[in-house]
Amino acid sequence: MCVLYQQRRDILADGLNALGWQANKPRATFYVWIRIPPKENSINFAGRLLKDADIVATPGVGFGKYGQGYIRMALTVSRERIREALERIKKIS
Repeated sequence: MCVLYQQRRDILADGLNALGWQANKPRATFYVWIRIPPKENSINFAGRLLKDADIVATPGVGFGKYGQGYIRMALTVSRERIREALERIKKIS
């Protein structure tokens, strides 16, 4: 399972970073925290991803004030679905 989540993490983080986003690679979780543009609101940004790309991301502010400025994506879907999400993000970026 660890290898599977590491593969998913690497696909998502590397793909987002290639698009100019800032996504760190966590070591011990199945979520990736992604920095959003500085003047963005995490709730609005996650809402736009849902509306414009049909991608669910959790607004970081839902985890407390230090989560503002981030969104969180889960690695609970297949590698193929992660690649599909990256293609959708690329189209709206």
